[in-house]
Amino acid sequence: MAPTPTALALQPDGQLRIDWSDESIRVYRPKDLRDASPDALTREKHSAQTKKPSNELNVLSAAELQPITIKGMNPVGHYAYQIVFSDGHDSGIFTFEYLYELGQPLDS
Repeated sequence: MAPTPTALALQPDGQLRIDWSDESIRVYRPKDLRDASPDALTREKHSAQTKKPSNELNVLSAAELQPITIKGMNPVGHYAYQIVFSDGHDSGIFTFEYLYELGQPLDS
């Protein structure tokens, strides 16, 4: 059986800390989570970016220039979280298994 979260906390540096039922602790940078969002719009955006000519400049909005932060996490049943990001993105559902894989183990 896959580990499940036992505690969530935002660290002073903005990273998300999740304590897991297997007694591991993993940390997550908000930008990494946002980039790994499992929704279709994010996948399409990444696919489109890889097809752009290398000399094309991206124009970023003011919101895109700000560091991504986590504004909230909503449980989805007993298997996932919906993460709300500072840029308004909230359509990705992060299963516990996927979150566990994305995390960096915290050195004790």
